[in-house]
Amino acid sequence: MANFYTDNKNLKFHLSHPSMEKLVKLKEKNYSDKEEFDYAPLDFEDAMDSYEKVMEIIGEICGDIIAPNAEDVDHDGPTLVNNEVHYAKGTVENYQSLVNAGLTGITLPRIYGGLNFSIVPYIMAGEIVSRSDAGFANIWGLQDCAETIHEFGSDEIKDQFLPRFSLGETAAMDLTEPDAGSDLQAVQLKATYNEKEDQWYLNGVKRFITNGDAHISLVLARSEEGTSDGRGLSLFVYDRTEKKMTVRRIENKMGIKGSPTCELVFKNAPVKLLGDRRLGLIKYVMSLMNSARLAVGAQSVGIAEAAYREALKYAHEREQFGKAIIKYPAVYEMITKMKVKVDAIRSLLYETARMVDVYKSYNYIQEDRKLENDERKDLKYHMKKADMFTPLIKLIASEYSNEIAYDALQVHGGTGFMKDFPIERIFRDSRITTIYEGTSQLQVVAAIRGVGNGAFMNYIREYEAEYNKPEFDFIKRRLIIMTDQYEKAVIHVQREKDNELLDFHARRLVEMAGNIIIGYLLLKDANRSDEYKKSAEIFSQIALAENHEKFKYIENFDLKELGLFKIA
Repeated sequence: MANFYTDNKNLKFHLSHPSMEKLVKLKEKNYSDKEEFDYAPLDFEDAMDSYEKVMEIIGEICGDIIAPNAEDVDHDGPTLVNNEVHYAKGTVENYQSLVNAGLTGITLPRIYGGLNFSIVPYIMAGEIVSRSDAGFANIWGLQDCAETIHEFGSDEIKDQFLPRFSLGETAAMDLTEPDAGSDLQAVQLKATYNEKEDQWYLNGVKRFITNGDAHISLVLARSEEGTSDGRGLSLFVYDRTEKKMTVRRIENKMGIKGSPTCELVFKNAPVKLLGDRRLGLIKYVMSLMNSARLAVGAQSVGIAEAAYREALKYAHEREQFGKAIIKYPAVYEMITKMKVKVDAIRSLLYETARMVDVYKSYNYIQEDRKLENDERKDLKYHMKKADMFTPLIKLIASEYSNEIAYDALQVHGGTGFMKDFPIERIFRDSRITTIYEGTSQLQVVAAIRGVGNGAFMNYIREYEAEYNKPEFDFIKRRLIIMTDQYEKAVIHVQREKDNELLDFHARRLVEMAGNIIIGYLLLKDANRSDEYKKSAEIFSQIALAENHEKFKYIENFDLKELGLFKIA
């Protein structure tokens, strides 16, 4: 019996973070559901007991069912029959096991059949599922769409669709098109309103849609004639039972092959408007994408964990020249760095999830009552911090996931290139994480705001001011040196007042800030548990060298050299 929760003590460490008492109390609205629902928690300890039990159930399902099915699912994949997507046999078994356990729609309020879980355990579940099969995580994880409906939908729409998520219906977000990938402002799928029928209809094509044949889809479409930008787009809910959408094909992908990626054609498809017109992209999809990027962060951590474990196992078992390869410095250094990087992105993942938890809970609370002044300030603080950390976790976790999978395959040598070991699949699955839900380059565009407006520096100073054990002073000194270099690098670039130069160095600056923030998060982890001392020490050492290199590059960069990088 394998359990992907109980075999990883790092998960319980983050689930038992000191801030969880505040998060749970906010999410449970001071435990007000206990009078109406017999399964609602009575207090914090009761809620945490539920969280842990559910994580154990998910861990068991992932270890005993989803992970063993992963290779067959990767080989068989979904098929298209009579305009319907048919999952691989293993995928059906995976999903049904989670539905039977009541683990779909787990963040939804209990009135809709959900468990009313906060974001942290939901993201943790996503990490566990991703470790077992990253492709399947895309199918299960798209219940993010339920959160968007819950947050912005009318009571009528919520009553119609949300209970279906808890019963196990699948979801999709239909955003991209053949000529509108990262640039969603270019979406052209047309939404037309029939005034006599009081009904919206969709016509057009969507491409690269994950789980495109889902039961419930959120569709971004152009509702305002004569517009060509994001202000002319609205978001709609499509019900598959209408049978007015055709799946033209399932894409043949490099990785995550168990997850169907579809091209869709809408022909007079009736839909319901979600929220207000014209806010589809600039409000609702931006919120949806932030959730999706956090989910990809969890997926990246899960993939990285799987890759690290495969490398560690193989290195202990494989012998060369009379001893296990783990005993060779070149190998144990690689595996040590993998472990450190997994700890690093996991700490950033749950720090971000906690920020999202707080502000989303406040948003729901203020639907029932006016927030106090301190609560409004707390909401604003956590929302701004989450907005800055979300592109950071998507960028760094996905890039690290690729690096770790790459190194794990390298540890396997030639056997890793064959399909005899899971690392070959894990390596392919990791590649998409830096691409979908906004490429790494787009995450830099989003995160550079935190450099320019000083937000990252403010957060770094907050972490710097926190208490740490004297035995870790040497780690903090490294972080202070890195902070000084980062501050000088930002000033150096900004004083030129050249936006092109800022864009050119944006990734370096964002990664410098990210390294410092992660360094402090690992330092905080080390203060809570000696288990993280080694990771905090090694990461700060590696990050110090990386940041020094970036700083020197920026400091010695001649503005004239910009022209060298422009290829006609």
